Amino acid sequence: MILSGHGLTIGYSDRVVGSGLDVALATGEVLALLGPNGGGKTTLLKTLLGLLPPQAGEVRLADRPLASYSSRERARLIAYVPQSHFTTFAFTVEAMVLMGRTAHGNLFSRPNTADRTIAARALERFGIAHLRERPYTMISGGERQLALLARALAQEPQFIVLDEPTASLDFGNQGRVMREIQALKAEGHGVLFTTHDPNHAMRAADRVYLLRQGTRIAEGDTDTILGRGELEALYGASVELITDRDSGRTAFLPG
Repeated sequence: MILSGHGLTIGYSDRVVGSGLDVALATGEVLALLGPNGGGKTTLLKTLLGLLPPQAGEVRLADRPLASYSSRERARLIAYVPQSHFTTFAFTVEAMVLMGRTAHGNLFSRPNTADRTIAARALERFGIAHLRERPYTMISGGERQLALLARALAQEPQFIVLDEPTASLDFGNQGRVMREIQALKAEGHGVLFTTHDPNHAMRAADRVYLLRQGTRIAEGDTDTILGRGELEALYGASVELITDRDSGRTAFLPG
């Protein structure tokens, strides 16, 4: 299955953010979307999710236009984890994760045993089972992000789209999320995530998509595309490449 955008012009009623964009994500692969602030990453994600209509071009899911799917059908196939999420209702963490199961029932039905089992597994997977009875409004920003990831997993989707999934996480939990992205790929999911850190793309992504001021700078295999020159063109800043003597791994740092 493939989620794809063809000839997209993206933006809002009062402005165009980007144009001439083609992007595709298949199940079983990870695509990282990199670019500076204000470059159009979140707008492109929302267009691919159907939350924003394209101003030109088309988004397709499998062999159908995305617009032809009902919201329930889309929710069964694509899960979205936003960069930040706030609610005034003091739902428990478990209740927040169980909301991911509404794609498989209806908004007013009570969770059944299978729903609760799937939610419990997602809570365990992200190491937050001990928070299940805590109000979502009373946990840290990093813990809320992990709860949203667990909710997305509870949807059992084909695709998972994450907007800056490590933005509010500490160093250890950033590693947890990167490992989970790789695990989701191994399980056959397609994963698209935005990041400001090219090292996260190096670690977890099969392909990268470089977006600057609404224009695609480059796209392709991570090992081929992600280099010092490409990153300097993307961010308009010098980049330093360092190599660990013991492991041979490389990392990018601001110059």
